[in-house]
Amino acid sequence: MGRIVVGVDGSEGARRALRFAAEEARLRGATLEVVMVWQYPTMTTMPVYGVLPPAEEMETSARATVRKIMADEGLDSTSDPVAVEIVAEGPPAKTLSTAATGADLLVVGSRGHGGFTGLLLGSVSHHCVSHATCPVVVVPIPHD
Repeated sequence: MGRIVVGVDGSEGARRALRFAAEEARLRGATLEVVMVWQYPTMTTMPVYGVLPPAEEMETSARATVRKIMADEGLDSTSDPVAVEIVAEGPPAKTLSTAATGADLLVVGSRGHGGFTGLLLGSVSHHCVSHATCPVVVVPIPHD
């Protein structure tokens, strides 16, 4: 059975990518791996008072978020396609590309939560297109 990997971050672009990936997995009879990446903030992004939540709390929050996103789309281990959650810590672009090693397809949205809204590709999607070892689909957000 094949594997399709999709990166989600809660943005509308990622939700569109998830819908595309789910349909593609359904058509191919592949397993859908829904990947949410979290990253512990570096010292340059610390809050004013220097208090950060524990890493376990950040991972738990990411896991709850990906489960909600999947539930919103009717995806789980019993759905068609079979969907599994993956929560990983690290730089999003590199971690997604690594998660897609050996996959049949990596799907990402053209824009996520960060960056400049006028850009056609975000830094994560650009990195994945340039560095993933499998085919990559970048799902665009329609312009008004």
